[in-house]
Parts: sequence; C-alpha cells; structure tokens
Amino acid sequence: MPPSAPTAAFPQTKPGVPAPHHHAHRIVFANEKGGTGKSTTAVHVAVALAYQGARVASLDLDPRQRTMHRYIENRLGTLEKRGLTLPTPYCEVFRGETTGDLIAAIRRLEASYDFLIIDNPGRDDPFARLAVEHADTLVTPMNDSFVDFDLIGQVDAETFKVKKLSFFAELIWEARLKRSRMTIEQRRPEMDWIVVRNRTGHVEARNMARLQKALGEMAKRVGFRVTHGLSERVIYRELFPSGLTLLDKGHLGELGTSHLVARQELRALVKALALPGLGRDQPEAAPA
Repeated sequence: MPPSAPTAAFPQTKPGVPAPHHHAHRIVFANEKGGTGKSTTAVHVAVALAYQGARVASLDLDPRQRTMHRYIENRLGTLEKRGLTLPTPYCEVFRGETTGDLIAAIRRLEASYDFLIIDNPGRDDPFARLAVEHADTLVTPMNDSFVDFDLIGQVDAETFKVKKLSFFAELIWEARLKRSRMTIEQRRPEMDWIVVRNRTGHVEARNMARLQKALGEMAKRVGFRVTHGLSERVIYRELFPSGLTLLDKGHLGELGTSHLVARQELRALVKALALPGLGRDQPEAAPA
C-alpha cells in the first residue's frame, strides 16, 4: 500500500482491492489558470465527502507543486502528532509518463473507492486533458473577474456580451462529444460541468453583475451550472500547514464569525455539486 494511505487516521478501503464491477464517481477540478483556489476547493470537498462516510481517493496531477498531496500530508502529520482520528481521503501523486499510465491509475483507484477526486495542474497538458475527458463531475473554480472568464468565453469590450467560446470551453465540448460516441458498455453518465465562483468577497458590484450576466449566457450556450464557492478568507491559507479544514471543528481553536460563514459556504458548495449517493445532510465533524 502506498506510504501516504491514511489508514491510521481514518479507516478506508485499501487501494488495489477492487469490488466487482465497481466504478467511483470521478470529480475533476480543472482550470488552466492558476490562483483560482482549485486545490483548496478540491481538498475541502474531499474531506467533506469523507465526513459523510464515503470512501474517497484523490489523485494530484501536478508532481511539481503537488498542493493537494502536500495538504493531505500535513493533515496526516497533524493527526499523528495530536493523536487524533479524523476522516481523511487517500491521496497520491501521479508520476506516470503516458496517458495510458493515467488511465491505469484512474481504474486502479476507482475500483476501491466511492469518489475519485482528480486535481489538475493550472496548465494545459495531455494528462489534464485526459482527466477532463474522463470526468463525471467537472468543477472549474474561477475568480470573479473577466480575466478568469476569458478561459471559457470572450466578451465584447463595450457590451460585455459573449462573442465566442474560448479554448477550455471547446475542450469540454469535444470531451462531451467523445463520450456520446462511446459504446453502451463504455459509456458513463453525462458529464456535469459546474463553474464555481471563488473569492467573490471584494468584487465591485457593477463588475459582478456584468460577470454574472455573461456567465448566465455562457451557461445556456455551453451547458454548465454556476454556483458560489469559497470567498477570499485568510483562514484557508492558515489551515494549510496543519492540513485541517473548516469541518474539523473542535480542533481549530476559537472560531470567529468568518470561520462559521466560511463553513456554511463549504456546506452549500458540497450540496450544490449534487453528487450521487449522498444524503441531504450537510457534512459535519465527527467527535474526536
């Protein structure tokens, strides 16, 4: 078993022990622009699912920065140091050399878990494209700015109306076409694409309204859903060294109002993803 498996922290099914005909629901966090809160969102969603009793594996496709993997490493270190037992997803870094290696890694992990979360790098490469093509739920975090919006669509400078699709939206369109051409035996459910608006706390009202209108127009044209994500809060950066999340209440010290609001944001996001096999209850921390 890979050394980073968190069995000491929270019981999980070991990778490589597949259940017959079992396939995890694949959640891919992808944005070819960095700095959108992609890895932070992925980690919090992974932990939230683990708190709901799901078996969760994660695959970090950025072997250089490996932000998600580092977060889970920090979490395991904190749990060991404090003698805690908290829900923790399994995580490994993809270090393969071919797209075939990536497909093999996906199939190996999804055979033993309910959810497989893939954290794409903030760039375009063959592995990132393949992960997008194989997503059941595709999550694209973006900051509330037309700089980030340009990734999926280009707007007129005066009217702010959408002129054309951008390269990333075209990639998703092609991935959906490929899926529709699969045989019945190969076919998976239709891809659910969700654009998550992160860091909306300090956006000027007029710009927010323009962006919201453009997103609504693009959503109808391309076929994605839009939901609010995680606001710009210092707490997310402060939690990284410990690997703890907003759901680990009782282990975060004294909580302020911003912490409580941020936790509600996370719960609302998980609910908005509408993932299969989850009840209506929001993720909550288990007793220490």
